[in-house]
Amino acid sequence: MSNLEKIQKEYNELMEKLSQPEKVKDWDSLGEQKKQLEEIVEKKKELDNIKRRINENSEIIKNNEDEELTKIAKEENEKLLKEKEDIIYKLKILLYEKENNPSKESFSKNIIIEIRAGAGGDEASIFAGNLLEMYKRFAQEKNMDVKIMDESKTEKGGYKFVSFKMKGNSPFSLMQYEAGVHRVQRVPETEKAGRVHTSTASVAVLPEPVKGKVKINPQDIDTETCKSSGPGGQYVNKRETAIRIIHKPTGIVVTSQNERSLQQNKETALSVLEAKILQEKQRKKQEKEEKERKSQIGDAMRSEKIRTYNFMQNRVTDHRIEQSWYKLEEILEGDLNDIIKALQEAKEREITEKINIE
Repeated sequence: MSNLEKIQKEYNELMEKLSQPEKVKDWDSLGEQKKQLEEIVEKKKELDNIKRRINENSEIIKNNEDEELTKIAKEENEKLLKEKEDIIYKLKILLYEKENNPSKESFSKNIIIEIRAGAGGDEASIFAGNLLEMYKRFAQEKNMDVKIMDESKTEKGGYKFVSFKMKGNSPFSLMQYEAGVHRVQRVPETEKAGRVHTSTASVAVLPEPVKGKVKINPQDIDTETCKSSGPGGQYVNKRETAIRIIHKPTGIVVTSQNERSLQQNKETALSVLEAKILQEKQRKKQEKEEKERKSQIGDAMRSEKIRTYNFMQNRVTDHRIEQSWYKLEEILEGDLNDIIKALQEAKEREITEKINIE
């Protein structure tokens, strides 16, 4: 059974459910599924119609002795074959999106990005700060807002950890490619012998679910409060406004300390927790499907090394597509456009190769 036949079957079963309203419990969820499946089913109808017309013209070309009619049929088939190719490509995109992001309708326009210093000590934390500044400048260029949610700075101005929210202008479609381990190779300012150091920082990109879409049982969380240690001056240190939430079923831990009040920090922490729970569900689903196909390029769940920033060669290399750009300074200033475009094109090529339409 082809992908489209499976979708048609799924759509028919869904419509059967919706025809029995007394048995429907979650109208919102089923409504989202219907909207997504309908788009694919309609495209399938277009494709079937074009195939039918191509076959009819092929019969005319094969059996008709009328040269004029044969010429018209050939010319029409040339156009129809191009239309068929375009529709198949659009269908593959829709099928890919459904498979890899089945709950995309439940995502808001916001994303949460977490950067953690990895191997390399102080140099890794400084690099984490470099990545933060790169993303802030990229967001500014794309008219997206950035708000720091939580952070742990080092004495030398770097970050052990920083999380921030990015909103506006569909940030997930652009930033999903940043998820993974980033590596920097350079001579640190404190290195007297001039030796090159290699350090890493990891980036997680979490689509923020629409409020209430991810249900969290209050009995499943433990909450701790403490005095904030981040920005905010003496005001935030007078009271216990920082919060730490532990989700017992998954072991996920989130913190928030940059808001002015305990309630605001709790709401921020719960927002991050919802995003991480959703990510964990998707990760488990992908692990189950890994036996059938490889992970897709740009997958937000991957944690392998994805990119190297080599200062000596003024080079940035993305290892997923084995492509390099010799403009490191511009990239760290927020010019990610060429990298994102190359990754998008690579993902599209992979889509066309792996999804069965016929």
